[in-house]
Amino acid sequence: MRRLQMSLVAALSAMLLTGCAGFLPTIGPSKSAIESAKPQPNAAAIQIIDIDDAVTRQLLAQRQQRLFSESLGDKRIASRTVGAGDVLEVTIWEAAPATLFGTPVVSVASQAIPTSHATTLPEQAVDDEGDIYVPFAGRIAAAGKTLRAIEREIAERLARKANQPEVLVRLTHNFSSNATVVGEVNVSTRVPLVPGNERLLDALAAAAGVRQPVNKMTIQVTRANNVYSLPLETIIRDPQQNVPLLPGDVVTALFQPYSFTALGATGKNEEINFETQGITLAQALARSGGLIDSRSNARGVFIFRFEPKDALTWPHSPLMTTPEGMVPVAFRIDLSDPASFFTIQSFPIENRDILYVSNAPITEVQKFLNVLFSVAYPTLALKQVGF
Repeated sequence: MRRLQMSLVAALSAMLLTGCAGFLPTIGPSKSAIESAKPQPNAAAIQIIDIDDAVTRQLLAQRQQRLFSESLGDKRIASRTVGAGDVLEVTIWEAAPATLFGTPVVSVASQAIPTSHATTLPEQAVDDEGDIYVPFAGRIAAAGKTLRAIEREIAERLARKANQPEVLVRLTHNFSSNATVVGEVNVSTRVPLVPGNERLLDALAAAAGVRQPVNKMTIQVTRANNVYSLPLETIIRDPQQNVPLLPGDVVTALFQPYSFTALGATGKNEEINFETQGITLAQALARSGGLIDSRSNARGVFIFRFEPKDALTWPHSPLMTTPEGMVPVAFRIDLSDPASFFTIQSFPIENRDILYVSNAPITEVQKFLNVLFSVAYPTLALKQVGF
């Protein structure tokens, strides 16, 4: 029996010392396995980058979102012009007694004739050719002109026909100067851009707000051939990002639930959502339950992600890239160094990152000893009872 026991112990020891794959249960690769991973012949290596202040600053500079106040500016409609489809109301005043658009009413009590007479023409839409029609003035080109310019042209045409005409043109329905709001809003709509109702949050309010939590929404503004995006939370928090819209702008509310996956010797292994504002590595570690004191290797904390080829200076060449031109990277940080606790407060976590904490080397020894004792203990127990 003792010989059998010693043989089993020797076999188990040999399997551990020779690194028999799959002999002991594990949560994933060890720190040394990741660092010493060798590519296949003629293949490029996965890039392993130590997280420090310089790397963090470089990544933050690349990921800094351009604010709406910088990209879209505070541009307003310089001079609001009329467009095809807009509905106009034209009012004409004439001096008494001679009137072109009607007979002034004489007051019976005073036998006085009013000094002026106002006539309001029926509302009419600017036609496809951009014109409206005014009696005795003919067709008036309205599209592309301001209301004041239309008033002057009508008055000039009526000057020799009406008695001292004065003209007021009012825009009653705005159908040409609009922004469109679509996406994760309660009501997709077209928003007329009029004074006092022309800013980004005005448009979202006209669409009855967004359907998802504010901290998970991204607002995208398409202007001409350019697309700009910013978290809704940033727009609400910073009034300067509530920029004026221009005719033709398309506002899209996007629901983007960002997440990272925590694996290894952390408090919980699961996919964890985070806000569109982004979080740091320190926050990610806290949300994943931190490192397990009895198992984790503080020097073996990794973040696996894909980075663009021009993101950093890579230590290995040639580069291994995906079909989209992205480089697989394992960012490494040593949490046993007190200075690292300052770095992790700035290092950004990206959507679909994998946060992995490897086991400490002593954990593997403990596993082996557990297996060893589980084999040796029954033998010793049998010996003690006289078998």
